[in-house]
Amino acid sequence: MLKPIQCATRAGLLVAAIGALALPAHADTGDTAWILTATALVLFMTLPGLALFYGGLVQAKNLLSVLMHCFAIACLMSLVWLVCGYSIAFGPESGGLFGGFAKSMAAGMTGAPLDGQTIPEPLFFMFQMTFAIITPALIVGAFVERVNFAAVLIFCALWLVACYAPVAHWVWGGGWLAERGVVDFAGGIVVHTTAGISALVFALMLGRRSHFPKDMRPPHSPGFVMLGAAMLWVGWFGFNAGSALGANSDAARAMLVTHVSAATASLVWMLIEWISFRKPTLVGIATGMVAGLATITPAAGSVGPIGAILIGVLAAIICYAAVGLIRQRLKIDDSLDVFAVHGVGGMLGSLMIPFLASAGPLAPGIGLPIGEQFGVQLLGVVTVAIFSALVTAVLLFGIKLFIPLRVSAEDEETGLDSATHGESAYHM
Repeated sequence: MLKPIQCATRAGLLVAAIGALALPAHADTGDTAWILTATALVLFMTLPGLALFYGGLVQAKNLLSVLMHCFAIACLMSLVWLVCGYSIAFGPESGGLFGGFAKSMAAGMTGAPLDGQTIPEPLFFMFQMTFAIITPALIVGAFVERVNFAAVLIFCALWLVACYAPVAHWVWGGGWLAERGVVDFAGGIVVHTTAGISALVFALMLGRRSHFPKDMRPPHSPGFVMLGAAMLWVGWFGFNAGSALGANSDAARAMLVTHVSAATASLVWMLIEWISFRKPTLVGIATGMVAGLATITPAAGSVGPIGAILIGVLAAIICYAAVGLIRQRLKIDDSLDVFAVHGVGGMLGSLMIPFLASAGPLAPGIGLPIGEQFGVQLLGVVTVAIFSALVTAVLLFGIKLFIPLRVSAEDEETGLDSATHGESAYHM
């Protein structure tokens, strides 16, 4: 027979257990602290990292225009994400084409984690918002120095809703590609394929700059390029390692392979330039770094250091060749090589996952056989590429009915800083 005190103790434990089941799950403080940091790092990639990187590559008379594009896009995408972008990407309607509108304006959101997560949903919302900011900002590099600013804002807002958010749902929100087993750890398909393909279509529909390709003008500030690239490198740790959504071994491995791939691609790109032109350039080594980061992004959760080295080598070689193909042979004025570096890199990394997921130590492997996984990856890349191209073309055709996509020849010659924004970066 139990003593009264034992009965009371057991009753208390039962009540506590029932109460615990009734309460919402609590976030893990360590995971939350890391994703708070990662979120800030990803925003840092756009402001000021990408802004400085792109700004240094253009002519001096267009520097402020590029900075304005990145800053305004960051502000506008934040509100679009709140209004409906997050809900379309991560709403409750899983397994299909979009998540619905149930979570528009953060409806129903509490401080509790989503199922299967250890961080508060508002933090997950904010972390994903920073991805929604940088993705359309990447496209800026395709149309610098000749685009109408109003067209940029309208396009980016519509593109986030019609292209980025649905693709995010397909891959990360439980949509149809996720159900088929597509692997995209941090955005090779969701971020780099969508942005790269859309950039190529935008460049084609916008037309070439007046001096391209007969008068290729060098970057006005390689120093800005290096500063922006360095910020991107540091911020990319939040981008890739943060995508583990926790302070765990997956995040640690993702950070390691991200760094290794970037370092490898930087050196290989520099060597290619050194051999080809007898001079290693700062802009070249920085561009190689971005290629290595873009290419490792989808595979950061699937490969080890050996795989990261191979990805870095191939990223530099193939993206370098893509730059030459787009610029010199096809003469497409994708001004800052968004498609050749981000698009080609993201697609390449996505397709390499099945072949490198078990290469060497720390490689976690994948669940499906190599051939089957490659087929799934190819399906994801091709489908998203076609969808991104179609959405971009439709949006730009629609916008052209109401406002011009590019500025006048006189404004292009004057420079967008003065012609569009009434300011100058340098007074000499």
